[in-house]
Amino acid sequence: MSRLFSAYVIVDWSAAAKPTTGADSVWIGVMKRDVRFRLTFESFNPPTRQEAEAKLATILDDLKKRGERALVGFDFPLGFPRGVSAALALKGDHPWRAVWDQLAKMVKDKADNTNNRFGVGSELNRRLTGGPFPFWGCPPKDALTTLQPKRTREHGPDDLPEFRHADLAAKGAASIWKLYYNGSVGGQAIVGIPAARRLKDARGDAARVWPFETGFKALTEADLDGVQVVIAEVYPSLVKATPAPGEIKDAAQVRALAEHFAKLDEAGKLAALFGPSKDAPADLVVDAQTEEGWILGAAI
Repeated sequence: MSRLFSAYVIVDWSAAAKPTTGADSVWIGVMKRDVRFRLTFESFNPPTRQEAEAKLATILDDLKKRGERALVGFDFPLGFPRGVSAALALKGDHPWRAVWDQLAKMVKDKADNTNNRFGVGSELNRRLTGGPFPFWGCPPKDALTTLQPKRTREHGPDDLPEFRHADLAAKGAASIWKLYYNGSVGGQAIVGIPAARRLKDARGDAARVWPFETGFKALTEADLDGVQVVIAEVYPSLVKATPAPGEIKDAAQVRALAEHFAKLDEAGKLAALFGPSKDAPADLVVDAQTEEGWILGAAI
C-alpha cells in the first residue's frame, strides 16, 4: 500500500491570553520529504494564534504548489461530547458542524492573543444548565454566576457526558469542560475550533475533517482523491518524546508525533488508524463520526 500523505503537520495549540513563545505556547512541527525523498523536520513557534494561522496557511499553500497532501493534526478536541448540539438546540444536519459554526460566532480572539473563552464558556453554561456547569475553570477575577474557578459538582446520569468516547480510550485525556489550569483542553478547543474551521473553509472540499467528513473508517487513496489536507485530532502523549539537548518538550512532542505518523504511513499502517477496531460498538462509531470526533491512534 502506498503512503497517503507526503507531509505531516502537527500543531500544539495554546489558549494563552498574551503573545508567548517557548514552553506552553503554539508549536508547529512539519515533517516532509526533501528532493531526495528523505524525511526532514522543521518547527515553528509563532507568538500568537493569528500568526500561527498565517504560518499554517503558508505551509499548506506551499505543499499544495508541490502537489503534496498533508495530514494536519491539532492537539485539541475537534468535537464535544455527544448531545451538546441538541442541548443547545443548534440547527443543521451535522451536529459537529453546528457546534463549530456556533463557536465561530461567539469567539473573539484578537491579534494580541486576548480572547473571550471564559465568556464563551459562561454563556454556553447559561444555555445548557442556567448555572456554572458543565464548563468550569477560570481565574478568580473572571468568575461569573455561570462560570466558576473550580468545578461545582460531578456529572450525573442526566448530564452531558464528562468525557467523549475518545477521551476514555486515550486514557488520561482531559475533559473538554475544563477551561483553565494545567491540561485545560477546553480553552484550547474553544479558541482552536474556529481556527480549524477557517483553515477548512478556505480550502473547501480539498480539506476534509476526520472523521466527520471522511467517515470513521480506514482510508484509501480513492477516499482522498482531490483532497490536499486531512485535519485530525491528535494526542501528543500517545507517543513518547525525548527532547534533544536544549529542545523544549513541546517542540519534541510535535517532532516525535510527526515522525511517528510518517513512519506508520511509510509502512502502510497509518490508513487503518483512521477507522475503529472491528469490535467497536456501533453507537460509538456513530457518535465519533457525527459529533465527538476521535483521536488519531487512540485504540478502542
